[in-house]
Amino acid sequence: MKKVKVSSIYLILVFVLLYAPIFYLIFFSFNQGGDMNQFTGFTWEHYATLFADQRMIQIVLNTLLLALLSSLVATLVGTFGALGIAARKQKRLRSTFLTLNNVLMVSPDVIIGASFLILFTSLGISLGFGSVLISHIAFSIPIVVLLVLPKVNELDPALLNAAQDLGATRWQTFSRVIVPFITPGIFSGFFMAFTYSLDDFAVTFFVTGNGFATLAVEIYSRARQGISLEINALSAVMFVFALVLVVGYYFIDQYSRTRRQKRKNHQKAGVMIP
Repeated sequence: MKKVKVSSIYLILVFVLLYAPIFYLIFFSFNQGGDMNQFTGFTWEHYATLFADQRMIQIVLNTLLLALLSSLVATLVGTFGALGIAARKQKRLRSTFLTLNNVLMVSPDVIIGASFLILFTSLGISLGFGSVLISHIAFSIPIVVLLVLPKVNELDPALLNAAQDLGATRWQTFSRVIVPFITPGIFSGFFMAFTYSLDDFAVTFFVTGNGFATLAVEIYSRARQGISLEINALSAVMFVFALVLVVGYYFIDQYSRTRRQKRKNHQKAGVMIP
């Protein structure tokens, strides 16, 4: 009993340590005063200022578009990459590809950003939305591979053999057997890539150009000029947005689990469902 209580208290302290700064920031986003020294009264003024700031709204839309496009492309490429790694017959070759993928995962963002900056400069590619998009796709692909690959490895080869014995083409096997089975991994990879792209700063800071900025870079630039509670309001909005994403992913995952469990139960009972 004591161990349970101690572990529970420890977890509570950890979550308080993680979330206290966020809620402190959100709390002062409603402060009538102009700083975070003392709460003088409740107001929506900073949120009104935020939504009236056309530049900030445009930057938020650019950041969301960038995250959506990069995560979609990275999910597509990463999924086929995971399938390609899993299809390698030689264990050493498969381990080599996986190691190369993991090296990109643990490489410092500063090194990745500087490398892309040198590459784009040497190729004469102008810095802007395109350079940032390519960079985000590149560092998101290893994340997708790492999350999709375990689901691919769990796929029973007997399912593929059964589909082929029943006359399914390669495309039908892929679309009706492989993809439904690894869908949870694909969704996990997409949401993780989306999150990484949304809050990336180091890589984006190196490869962004004049006239284009993401949310992280803009917040950094404004924070250097002094404390503005508009940033608090923006951070609160983005926190709520991230919370909605997490809750949405949770319900999608629960639905997927429930559907797979129903399939298993029907198969055990000898009933086929579409």
